[in-house]
Amino acid sequence: MAKRLPSGVEQRAIARLVRFQVEVPSWGYADTGTRFGKWLQDAAAVDLADKLADAGVTHRFTGITPTVAVHVLWDFPDGFDPAVVRLAKKHGVRIGSINPNLFQEQCYKHGSVTNRDPAIRERSVRHVLDCIELSKKTRSRYISMWLGDGTNYPGQGDIRQRKHWATQCYRRMHAALPHGKVLLIEYKPFEPATYATDFFDWGSSYVFAKACGPRAKVLVDIGHHLPGCNVEQVVAWLLDEKMLGGFHFNDRKYADDDLTTGSIDPYQTFRIFNELVAYEWQTGRDLDIAWMIDQSHAVKPKIEAMIQTACMIQALMAKALLVDRKALAAAQAREDTVAAEECLRSAFFADVAPVLAAVRKKLGVPADPLAAYRASGYEAAVAKERRAKREALGLTAGGSYA
Repeated sequence: MAKRLPSGVEQRAIARLVRFQVEVPSWGYADTGTRFGKWLQDAAAVDLADKLADAGVTHRFTGITPTVAVHVLWDFPDGFDPAVVRLAKKHGVRIGSINPNLFQEQCYKHGSVTNRDPAIRERSVRHVLDCIELSKKTRSRYISMWLGDGTNYPGQGDIRQRKHWATQCYRRMHAALPHGKVLLIEYKPFEPATYATDFFDWGSSYVFAKACGPRAKVLVDIGHHLPGCNVEQVVAWLLDEKMLGGFHFNDRKYADDDLTTGSIDPYQTFRIFNELVAYEWQTGRDLDIAWMIDQSHAVKPKIEAMIQTACMIQALMAKALLVDRKALAAAQAREDTVAAEECLRSAFFADVAPVLAAVRKKLGVPADPLAAYRASGYEAAVAKERRAKREALGLTAGGSYA
């Protein structure tokens, strides 16, 4: 027989989930794949207008994805157009985090902010300063920094000098931030650099953020850790240090696989949410961080994958909200390891369908967002339109037109 939850727990969970929102990435709606090539889909977004339309559909069916992260070079190849803000509003969403691109152009072969050439370091800083100006026009709060800087062979670069160059550049970016905006510093232990990645783990991002000042925080990407890393412990420490800036949600089997959240190890994501919810429970307030999705939907239909992900994140947070915090604290106090673990296990295996149904009713969205989307016919309609758009633009079409 399922253990009865303390009175009011489900209602508090419903109230918190109604306030919960997660950001979708514009690039999650476009054709993507692996370093070996892209897998094309007829219904994939061709341009930013398509991405905003798809993001609007995702939000319409889930009710929890009102903002869209943009990638500057991918989404604004010809510069910023103010009409984008109006177009986003038309689709019921807003422009979210701004993602600079300091890894794609040839000049960054040996690094961006850690490049030996001061002209390239200056170019890197200017690009981010331009992104900060863009964030003012879009009213975006976050500048999300992921850099591929590093070295591929021992002796290729001076590791400490590269750290100093990066610190100088990050400080200039931070100094240019208007009040209320946040510089999120991400990390990754390898790739594209294979010997010494300059921003290699949460500790390196912590050091850079502390060197910058109070508007710089650490961005945790769930896939950006070495095998066996206790990500929830990293999260707990960053929370305690007031240095957690946000998340990129995804999942992994081997490395940075960018799979849909919860598709491989939902219990790990639940354990991460457990730390987040515990912090909120102890402080009595919602965390003020960036909740963002960052995935590569290489073979899944783009919108279906995004709806699936948003719903999974919502469900795992619901489970964490159902943890009996008082019972857990009591079990920990008496060193009852089994009882303490059972507090987590019982919440993880709990049926949260009634909670999610109540939340979705309050949000005015379908009880089963994915099924409702599949029945809408949107995918087939835009596939036809976008095949015609690709042909008109002279682009390689997806699917059977590849």
